[in-house]
Amino acid sequence: MIFRCKNKILNFGKKTYIMGILNVTPDSFSDGGKYNDTQKAIDRAFKMIEEGADIIDVGGESTRPGHVVGNPMMVYTNKKESRLSGVLDSIVSEEEEIRRVVPVIEKLATSTDVVISVDTMKPNVAQRALQAGAHIVNDIWGLQKEPDIAQIAAEHGAGVIMMHNSTIAEYNDVLNDIIKFLQKSIEIGKKAGLSTDQMIIDPGIGFGKTLEHNLEIMNKLDKLKVLNLPILLGTSRKSMIGKVLGLEVNDRVEGTAATVAVGITKGVDIVRVHDVMQMFRVVKMTDAMVRR
Repeated sequence: MIFRCKNKILNFGKKTYIMGILNVTPDSFSDGGKYNDTQKAIDRAFKMIEEGADIIDVGGESTRPGHVVGNPMMVYTNKKESRLSGVLDSIVSEEEEIRRVVPVIEKLATSTDVVISVDTMKPNVAQRALQAGAHIVNDIWGLQKEPDIAQIAAEHGAGVIMMHNSTIAEYNDVLNDIIKFLQKSIEIGKKAGLSTDQMIIDPGIGFGKTLEHNLEIMNKLDKLKVLNLPILLGTSRKSMIGKVLGLEVNDRVEGTAATVAVGITKGVDIVRVHDVMQMFRVVKMTDAMVRR
């Protein structure tokens, strides 16, 4: 399966690609404040590339559950109970998000061959990031909050990652509902001029889902293959792992490794991770067994 993003081509199926998370933010749930200085962010990106990252995902606004973003994010305890933890307005302006991500993207684009993704839900940020050299727009609302992102990506010949998201943790059938959501995202992309070889899907672990939802998705990830698109899995250090193991965010490497290995056996093509060196080893060993 071929994926095109500007002048880059990824050939899925032969290996699992590793996306390194680079949060250029003061408040992301795991590494907030570590890399919100441009030079520190660039240094971290080079370190992840050295450790085996194929893609660097640069984000300038926290999207952790409970954070105030463009739509309210929920903290869920069970299927029927939810707590609203935000308001409708983003606390990070377009100008600030651009200021955070563009210098990092420009440096990476001119000094490495790595594929660069921008993690944003703002069309203007996507536009500036693609102009700066990014190859992919990673949208946590699957093009459905801001359809203009699809048009911008199409104009640049870029790729898109379309993630499932919801403000309500209630589903008739969680996998089928995710598939229906992503089918709508695919149609939005096609109408904007994107081809299916410019699209990646993400089930959105931890976004608008309870622990039981997340575990069910992990168990049935292979159902997403019906969409015939590459699948990205983002489980790194997430609360699902913390709840199962009873561990704080920085002690979830082994739990992340388990989700990465299972994801690969279920047909995942990209894993989005913080701990690149450790997950590179997990991916290499799992690929050796699964992708023989």
